[in-house]
Order: sequence, then C-alpha cells, then structure tokens
Amino acid sequence: MLRGARRPKMECAIRRASSALFFGTALFCLLCTSAAAQQRYQALSDFQPTMADVAPGIDHGNSDDNLAEDLQRQAVFYRSQFPVGTIIVETAERHLYLIESETRALRYGIGVGRDGFALAGLVRITRKIDRPDWTAPAEWIRREPYLPRFMAAGPGNPLGARVMDLGGNVYRIHGTNAPETIGQLLWFGCYRLVNDDVIDLYDRVQIGTRVIVRHN
Repeated sequence: MLRGARRPKMECAIRRASSALFFGTALFCLLCTSAAAQQRYQALSDFQPTMADVAPGIDHGNSDDNLAEDLQRQAVFYRSQFPVGTIIVETAERHLYLIESETRALRYGIGVGRDGFALAGLVRITRKIDRPDWTAPAEWIRREPYLPRFMAAGPGNPLGARVMDLGGNVYRIHGTNAPETIGQLLWFGCYRLVNDDVIDLYDRVQIGTRVIVRHN
C-alpha cells in the first residue's frame, strides 16, 4: 500500500517540476526577447545621421573612386560557421559579408539608414527587383515636403539599380544615387551599397538567401 501511495505523489512532483522548468524557460526567452527589443528601441531613439542624404533625382554615379579602401568590395578572411551564401550585415562596422567558405567572405561597404536599426536577427531575401521605382516614404515627405513623391527607375533613383527585400517590402538591401553615403548613417533607407556593388551582390544571391543582421 505504501509503495502504491507514493507513486501519485511522485508523479505530481514530476509534473510540478516540469511545469516550473517550462515556465522558467518561457520567462527566460521572454526576457531575452524583451532585452533585444529594448536594445533596438534604444538604438532608434539615439539614432543620429552622420550626413544628410542626397535628394531624389540627383545622380552622383554608380561608384566612388574616393571610397575608403575598407569600404570597397573585396574578398577578406572571415571565419564563420554559417552556410556558404549566407549574408551577414554588420551595421556597426558598415559592412555586409557574403559567406564564400568557412574562412572567406566577399565584403561590401554599406550605408545604414534608420530603418536598418529596426531589424535584427535572421531574415531571408523574399523578392529581387531589377531597376526599381521609388515612392517617397511618409517620413521623408514630412521632413522635406517639396521633394517628388515618386521616381521611375533610372539615374537619380534613391533605391539605385537593384533592390532585395528582406522578409517583406519594408526592410531592404538596395543601391543608391549617392556613393558618398557609403559608410555613413542616413535618415532613410536600410542597407545601401553603391550601384556597382548592389548589382554584383544581386547577381550572386537568390530569393530565399538567409540574411543575418547584427548591431554590435
């Protein structure tokens, strides 16, 4: 009788321990998620552009001969365990890496817009657009109401020569009408490359490519 009586008590204890473990794990995940969200919110609150953007319609070319060497497209030593073809965006250092092997990546210089700090973690390329049209964001219109609301593909288009949507149509890797903004923080856009580089990257990746965004 004693042995039989102990079994329900033991089962109840196990269930209580399992529930405690589950809720503890859930709380830990929630706290981690909240901390990451708080960090992104703080980054957006503290965001200060390092230069003014160039107005739509102005075309400064597809590349910049004066671009700093570390922002020019080049193969670099880069140790990673991510699969070949993964894109890593390092916003703090203004670089985008395309993984080519465990120890090698193709590195591109980027400019980062304020929207680029609202995204973190793993996303995928969901759409690719060759020679995109541009529609002025509402915030851009509020700040500079005299600018055009729309611009067809071509020279002077703020999205440049190519666009790769990330997880939807809000966050993007895109080109630019102003190569001098590479390496800078800008009010508008997400992750921009000079047109020569965004065309090169566009041709190397496919829809579904994994993109990891880091802010540290």
